[in-house]
Amino acid sequence: MSDHSLPQPGPVAAFGVHVWRKQRPWLAFALVLLAVALLDPAQVWASVDKVAGALVSIAPFLTVSILIAAWAGATGADNLIARAFTGAPAMMIMMGALAGGLSPFCSCGVIPLIAALLAIGVPLAPVMAFWLASPLMDPSMFVLTAGVLGLEFAIAKTLIAVGMGVMGGTIVHLVMRAGGLTDPLREGIGNGGCGGAKVRAPTAPVWRFWQDPTRLTKFRLEGTLTFLFLLKWMSLAFLLESLMLAYVPAELVTQTLGGNGLAPIAIATFVGVPAYFNGYAALPLIGTLMEQGMQAGAGMAFLIAGGVTSLPAAIAVWALVRFRVFALYIAISLGGAFTTGLMFHIWTML
Repeated sequence: MSDHSLPQPGPVAAFGVHVWRKQRPWLAFALVLLAVALLDPAQVWASVDKVAGALVSIAPFLTVSILIAAWAGATGADNLIARAFTGAPAMMIMMGALAGGLSPFCSCGVIPLIAALLAIGVPLAPVMAFWLASPLMDPSMFVLTAGVLGLEFAIAKTLIAVGMGVMGGTIVHLVMRAGGLTDPLREGIGNGGCGGAKVRAPTAPVWRFWQDPTRLTKFRLEGTLTFLFLLKWMSLAFLLESLMLAYVPAELVTQTLGGNGLAPIAIATFVGVPAYFNGYAALPLIGTLMEQGMQAGAGMAFLIAGGVTSLPAAIAVWALVRFRVFALYIAISLGGAFTTGLMFHIWTML
């Protein structure tokens, strides 16, 4: 049998393959924007403005996370950071949940930090604890929640935020101990393998990395790649969110979440997942619904589900981890939101 070399793709075909494999978020962004331009031209600039404004608002988080990831890779400190998060998983999960419950990150602002933590090798379980707790509560959110919905509601939501983090981190840890989630990150993200939990051969960090041309180049490369990765996924997420704001009337959400019994809690949980309201904007809505007779448990379920799995956050999670981790993330969010909503409803009835 004679050997025949396979024909090499032409430049156009090679470019198409590259776009499909590496730039699908930008391709989707362009196609969605083109569809909007054809169907509703006036919405194009409104959506572009929304995307730009949202990116500017999270720019500080993006900048810090990019610099952390690039610095850790260039100096070799990522080895030490990964090693620092090994052992005592229960303590790491608890600390991650507590840190998340006290941090000033929204569901979108937390994503760049999560990307940096995973990229430098922090294990998935404590990261998941931080991931779930962080967007649910922060000092400003606590004050506003207490003012709009009452101190009891604010305290309950704070305890739920930490509890969700501990529950999610524990579930991930147990699944990983049983042999699941052995390779949770998507190809090319972070260190791979158990969320980077494997401790690599320790080497002495080079703190003055700028004096080494090779390390300086790595710093620039890591920073650029992290920036481009986050930019394309967050841009797509904010574009889709802008379209939900434009075409899904708030009245529809209001009508859907009314009523009593278990059904409103379940509906609020599922509606809250793709909800376009951020935690602050949702407070007046929930306050109004509760004044109109909606049970507090449904309001809590909506805030928890929407805070953790709002559309931009869910898309960003999808970009970072493989499908099984994403599915577990959604399941924990749904189950936790419904359970805590039901528990809060029972508490208010006592």
